[in-house]
Amino acid sequence: MQLMLRGTLAAIALGAILAGPACAEDGVTADTITFGQAAVLEGPASALGLGMQLGLNAAFNEVNAKGGVHSRKLKLISVNDGYEPDRAIVATKKLIEEDKVFALIGPVGTPTSAAAQPIATAAKVPFIGAFTGAGFLRNPKLENVINVRASYDAETEAWVKHLTEDLKISKIAIFYQDDAFGRAGLSGFKKAMDKRNMAIAAEATYERNTVAVKSALLALKRAEPEAVVIVGAYKPVAEFIKLSRKTGFNPVFVNISFVGANALAKELGPEGKGVIVSQVVPFPGDASLKVVADYQAAIKQAGGEPEFVSLEGYLAGRLAIAALEKAGSDVTRESLLKAIKDTGKFDIGGLPMTFSAEKNEGLDKVFMTIIEADGSFKPIEKMVRVSSN
Repeated sequence: MQLMLRGTLAAIALGAILAGPACAEDGVTADTITFGQAAVLEGPASALGLGMQLGLNAAFNEVNAKGGVHSRKLKLISVNDGYEPDRAIVATKKLIEEDKVFALIGPVGTPTSAAAQPIATAAKVPFIGAFTGAGFLRNPKLENVINVRASYDAETEAWVKHLTEDLKISKIAIFYQDDAFGRAGLSGFKKAMDKRNMAIAAEATYERNTVAVKSALLALKRAEPEAVVIVGAYKPVAEFIKLSRKTGFNPVFVNISFVGANALAKELGPEGKGVIVSQVVPFPGDASLKVVADYQAAIKQAGGEPEFVSLEGYLAGRLAIAALEKAGSDVTRESLLKAIKDTGKFDIGGLPMTFSAEKNEGLDKVFMTIIEADGSFKPIEKMVRVSSN
């Protein structure tokens, strides 16, 4: 009996040793890999976090229906951080220390990412696909950070290039959120203006998670700019534009992608006609690109409609899936990150994402879109100035 017992215990121990490497990493079991998302899920910027969440789940559900990745299903745990840095710290620590997620994916915002990223980096947890173009996340020395989208510097350069070259506008003001996000956009805008030896016509701000924009409107209106570039979230931005229209202030309005294009168009209603938004992902209605056609089917299955934010979440999910496939069945956080850097170029349904030891940003294209009278979006190849009368 003792010999049989010793033999059974030995067999169990051997099985545990053999199974150990496949399940040794936090968030990885024999049949699941768990990702964590700390993002805004309630409040005036909630469409951004919910959009990213929907896109990520659409990508994960799509691959899970096919058996997962190396026979493991992908799971997402989302925690609301309210788009506030202190809450992002709490949410990130919970996901890493309590939920023991394998990687963080789809966080939303610059101030929140600035709070969360150092925690993830210290814990050597992958920080993938943040919904922000902030420059600090583009530092290749942050070995755990993987970006999908182009930077805010790229977006703001595209703004100024189009305004000055296509519309021949020289008097440009800026309205921005008074925090790290707004200042990141301001910094890129200043670089683009300095490059052309141009002065900023005026600056005005609003406080995060509020729609207190009246004083900013009055300050900018006094400067009489031909265009106002905007670094903000959809609710306060919509309030600003609607109030501007009411007071007869009708410059060209240009928004950064973070605004949440579709949510902005919905908030603006008929007042949105002619408002411009820069974008960093393909057009969600363009099914000629395979990844977009895949996205349209996946988002429909998830109960959503095609739009820019959830497409970005879907692309982040698809990149994570492709990297997991490359990393193999005995995946670790380190091997996932190594797979991304070593593979270099990923073809995500016809959309190339390129990485290297010196480049942690997969996409670098920026293009401009304009809101139509019915709230839909049209890509702009070259803008033509239209009278606001």
